[in-house]
Amino acid sequence: MYSEKVMDHFSNPRNVGEIENANAIGEVGNAKCGDIMKIYMNIEDNIIKDAKFKTFGCGAAIATSSMATEMVIGKTVDEALALTNKAVMEALDGLPPEKVHCSVLAEEAIHSAISDYKRRMGLSDEEKNCSGCCGRCKEENE
Repeated sequence: MYSEKVMDHFSNPRNVGEIENANAIGEVGNAKCGDIMKIYMNIEDNIIKDAKFKTFGCGAAIATSSMATEMVIGKTVDEALALTNKAVMEALDGLPPEKVHCSVLAEEAIHSAISDYKRRMGLSDEEKNCSGCCGRCKEENE
């Protein structure tokens, strides 16, 4: 059912935890399955120097969070924004069809964290760039 890479990243997740004073934080969830992913990043000179995650969810959610953080560390912000759920799944040698949504959450969490970073740095207009994936912009404006 699960590939060896999925099982490895579930059993031995990389980059678990929280980054104190992170300058990029993204949180997304899936109400249908209950998975919640929170990604923390330190970005310096447009490069993701560190990324960690905290995920509440199934083994596939943990594995995709682990793989996604591995894939963005050392990348530029634009390279990380280009990361797709398909690339995460391919890096894990696939996911069962019913677990594809976990890779989508990982992609969305990365995008949410980068959106947070850009907002903190004054690099973007949140309203123009918000895809509505995390709902944070609505909460902050209430």
